[in-house]
Amino acid sequence: MDTVAFWQAISLGIIEGLTEFLPISSTGHLILAERLLGFTEGGRAFKIVIQLGAILAVCVVFASKLLGIARDLPRKPEAQRFTRNILLAFLPAMLLGATLYKQVQALLDNPYVVCAALIAGGVVILLVDRLSATARVHAVEDVSAKSSLLIGGAQVLAMVPGTSRSAATIIGAMALGVDRRTAAEFSFVLAIPTMLAATAYSLYKEWSVLSWDGLGLIAVGTVAAFLCALLVVRLVLALIARIGWAPFGWYRIALGCVMLVVLYRGG
Repeated sequence: MDTVAFWQAISLGIIEGLTEFLPISSTGHLILAERLLGFTEGGRAFKIVIQLGAILAVCVVFASKLLGIARDLPRKPEAQRFTRNILLAFLPAMLLGATLYKQVQALLDNPYVVCAALIAGGVVILLVDRLSATARVHAVEDVSAKSSLLIGGAQVLAMVPGTSRSAATIIGAMALGVDRRTAAEFSFVLAIPTMLAATAYSLYKEWSVLSWDGLGLIAVGTVAAFLCALLVVRLVLALIARIGWAPFGWYRIALGCVMLVVLYRGG
């Protein structure tokens, strides 16, 4: 295994793990980072598979809660409402994901789209984060069915690279009166079916053209993504009620502007 490619794979796995569950776009970061690093060893398979590491991290963090929901599902209304809300929010992405797959793949190779989405999303985050003071929903099971479906509709916007699935769902939830921590929890749990379905569908569609020559690099990147995502999810749930989402909005705007300059200058 080439040493340079090995460290590049670790770096990209770290980027995936750090950014997947923050409202700053993991896909956008990977597209820009791969371009800057000149990383081509893993091909499309690398970006698709390392997401599994991030998904596993969420499953580990919420294992106790999800097992409790599954146990209580037949008899407790709270567990039933929790499950209903996640399924309703997953529905729009499930219906539209396959339909828009080709259009989305065409956008993935355009770093200018990523930069524009980063900046626009940052502005929206700054505006919506101020609504947290008026939040009236403080548990995933207390989100209404209509609001859950609307949050799922917001998630569809994340098909544009640079938008961020986490940003779309978290900001969508907060705009509907959900508090910061509950919005984060909703987004993280919703990521499990959404990302598993997206990964499986991408592998199915791309299987004939995927190269598995860099399987070792993919494994390294996946482990790095898992470990970093595990840290990020725990920290966000512990701290987000105090720090808010505004810092991530400013970060998105700054990154988008800097990368536009770099791309313009031929970086």
